Amino acid sequence: MTYPTQPTASHFIDGAYVEDAAGTEIEVIYPATGEVIGRVHAATPEIVERAIASAHAAQTRWATLSGSARGRILRRAADLLRARNHDLSVLETYDTGKPYQETSVADAASGADALDYFGGLAGTLTGQHIPLGEDWVYTRREPLGVCVGIGAWNYPTQIACWKAAPALACGNAMIFKPSETTPLCALKLAEILHEAGLPAGLFNVVQGMGEVGAALVGDARVAKVSLTGSVPTGRRVYAAAAAGMKHVTLELGGKSPLLIFDDADLDNAVSGAILGNFYSSGQVCSNGTRVFVQRGIKERFLSRLTDRLGAAVIGDPLEPETNFGPMVSARQLQIVEDYIAAGIDEGARLVTGGQRLNRNGFYLQPTVFADVTDAMTIAREEIFGPVMAVLDFDSEAEVMARANATEFGLAAGVFTRDLARAHRVAAGFEAGTCYINSYNDAPVEAPFGGIKASGLGRENSAAAIEHYSQLKSVYVRMGDLEAPF
Repeated sequence: MTYPTQPTASHFIDGAYVEDAAGTEIEVIYPATGEVIGRVHAATPEIVERAIASAHAAQTRWATLSGSARGRILRRAADLLRARNHDLSVLETYDTGKPYQETSVADAASGADALDYFGGLAGTLTGQHIPLGEDWVYTRREPLGVCVGIGAWNYPTQIACWKAAPALACGNAMIFKPSETTPLCALKLAEILHEAGLPAGLFNVVQGMGEVGAALVGDARVAKVSLTGSVPTGRRVYAAAAAGMKHVTLELGGKSPLLIFDDADLDNAVSGAILGNFYSSGQVCSNGTRVFVQRGIKERFLSRLTDRLGAAVIGDPLEPETNFGPMVSARQLQIVEDYIAAGIDEGARLVTGGQRLNRNGFYLQPTVFADVTDAMTIAREEIFGPVMAVLDFDSEAEVMARANATEFGLAAGVFTRDLARAHRVAAGFEAGTCYINSYNDAPVEAPFGGIKASGLGRENSAAAIEHYSQLKSVYVRMGDLEAPF
């Protein structure tokens, strides 16, 4: 099968596509049909070495450019992403199975926003002058060096841009390893960055599984690792990076709470629950999958939610009216089906959905459980699929204690007309990214990230600059220096 913007080789290194058929073959499967639409090869040790060596050489030259010069290239790349949004969105749909209705507005477009934002910020990355009488100190904001980005399969273009844009703006090089499930989109980003004028070697893409990521993380020439992935993977990467005293950003999983009080606008609350559970077929790390509904409105909420889910258009993701697509892989579909079985076995009430669709591809109905208790598996573990757990609550104090009783801390949301309560609840959430009367907004201008087991560091906004640069202090003495002998 051929499709728009098809990459021509497995890796992109030093400004060109590179192939090495000696690497393990990885099939690229279109989730909507289950068909194999391409193949790439995992990076061999020789490919990994070429990627690191070229990045290391290119970064030292890139760091000497002014921030404004770096920023112009990033902004040109943003323009190219927008100009080619249709083809890139189709490719994203082939890579992930997400509906074109979604990819056309949320993937390459979001990546372009990140390149634009950090391209504009690059020229502002200056130091401070600190007067100390006649002496003074100045600071320099300097790049870290070679950064490694490890992506997840749910937002391959967006994640690559969220990591590359601040890294490159600060004067670093980046080697990006996409998920082996979705290897295609990052290659096109590399191609576009190079076309926009990014010097060869500064954004390299290599394919592979965990051993390739481990080889990159463990190399002494790598200064920083940024991972988007699961908590177990994050713990392994964090430990490996700590052994080399490397900088780390981790954006991991969650089991985020969404609180709906009885004074909330019901339709807005249902919209928030849908966006927080069924967008991208539920495959979003920040999803609010524990939906706490105040007892007095629970049945009205479930009734309205069921009606709205009945209007979902499930079908060919490339059809413009389709708004709910397949799971990313057969394996992920099976994982989610196992969680649905656990929910039924443990006594939750299946309100709607729960079935695999009788068609090609990895399709699963949007699924809602009610009467869920905190101890149930579906209320404790991240499912990463279209499964909503609805839990009852009575009081604010009670629901806050239950909402925070989790190892995760990525996101949290609240729907209420009482703004004093809204801000009080947001302040009380043990989560890094919170929403009031909304859910899953992720503008590049705002920091994004979690606490507790959901990770550390922040992506997006000026906060990301702190994670891709380091400060150097220079003390300047203007007079004679005294010493005791």
